[in-house]
Amino acid sequence: MLNCEPIPIFAAGGALHVPVWAATPFALLLLSIAVLPVVAGHWWHANWNKWIVVAAVALPTAGYLLYLGDAGRDALLHGLGEYFSFMSLLLALYVISGGIVLRGDLAGRPRTNLLILVAGTVLANFIGTTGASMVLIRPVLRINSGRRRTGHIPVFFIFTVSNAGGLLTPLGDPPLFLGFLKGVDFFWTANLWREWLLANGLLLAVFYVWDLIAYRRETPDAIRTEQTRYHRLRVAGLALNAPLLGLVLVDVLLESPQIGQALGNRLGLGDLTLVRPWGELVMLSLAGLSIWLSPKHHYRENRFAWGPILEVAVLFVGIFVTMGPALALLTEHGSRLGVTEPWQFFWLTGGLSAFLDNAPTYATFGTLAADGFDFSKLAMNRPDLLAAISCGAVFLGGATYIGNGPNFMVKAIAEEAGYPMPSFFGYIVRYALPILVPVCLVVTLAFFRG
Repeated sequence: MLNCEPIPIFAAGGALHVPVWAATPFALLLLSIAVLPVVAGHWWHANWNKWIVVAAVALPTAGYLLYLGDAGRDALLHGLGEYFSFMSLLLALYVISGGIVLRGDLAGRPRTNLLILVAGTVLANFIGTTGASMVLIRPVLRINSGRRRTGHIPVFFIFTVSNAGGLLTPLGDPPLFLGFLKGVDFFWTANLWREWLLANGLLLAVFYVWDLIAYRRETPDAIRTEQTRYHRLRVAGLALNAPLLGLVLVDVLLESPQIGQALGNRLGLGDLTLVRPWGELVMLSLAGLSIWLSPKHHYRENRFAWGPILEVAVLFVGIFVTMGPALALLTEHGSRLGVTEPWQFFWLTGGLSAFLDNAPTYATFGTLAADGFDFSKLAMNRPDLLAAISCGAVFLGGATYIGNGPNFMVKAIAEEAGYPMPSFFGYIVRYALPILVPVCLVVTLAFFRG
């Protein structure tokens, strides 16, 4: 949920100019997220210790931004405002989807898993990658809980449902919604269906082969357990929580002044555009209604826990504060990079999206490509550049755990369910580099060679 100009960084206080060393806290935070789970896993597991690390890098950064005067203060407040919007949306979707219970069980066969991921890549375009991830991740984990070779399943879920699936509408992924707010037509992203089909088709094909091999290597006892656990699927909690999810989506749509004004005029109610903090307060209220009205045993059946969302909240407050100077450097010096071709925009946007959060990175390179003009003119005059920026932000947002909001949540939920998730570096080396990057190379050759 992004309802004002992105952090790249020309606020009321003027342009923010920082030296290169100002990005050090951000780099240290990324390094901590990557290294500490490996070298101090037991200590890192406690969210309180994550707070210690985050405070050690975020508080000096906040103090430095305040020291810089109006521009630094505006950048800091904007980052915190974006964090509030980000966490409000994630919390609402996390809580409301936690009240929807998919009862029964299916055999955790490769074909079943493939069909669920296919459904998730489609659903992500209507309720967002976060919404689709939160609705489907628990059933996927439960369906495969009897198997032993399952570490790849949440990873491919992140690649597809949590990222690449949400390319076709502004509701699908935060960068695209930000582009919609900056003037891109709501239906423009539907033109990217070829890129969506190729990237997701390749990822799902690799997943199916991988899962098939893993399934055939399962022990006879594990396969027998999976085959005998079949129970007819039933959904509980949908009557209450599906409308609440719909209201969250309406809330997101009303972030757009065009939609808010048009709908208000049609209904004779004036401008219905939601601005911060009202949109966020509405979503938090919807989450509260779900908790209040949903039967408590629904959350128990889903093994609902606050730990995963608290972990995301802790780490991302540090990310949103410390990435301000890094984005300011990118905004100030981006024009010197000599980026002119679609493939360059694809890989620079995608590569930085993996570490800087894909929404502000999309906005930065979109602004660079638009040369200061509205994004609607970029969509009209250079659709190849906007397509490359959009695909890079969405596809490569799955290259690390921090590239997109749902990634860390899926990781935390999977670990809560006992799945062996790779470390930060392990995720990149074992999965992103050998799988996601080659798929993106194919997409580049097919669509963005220039």
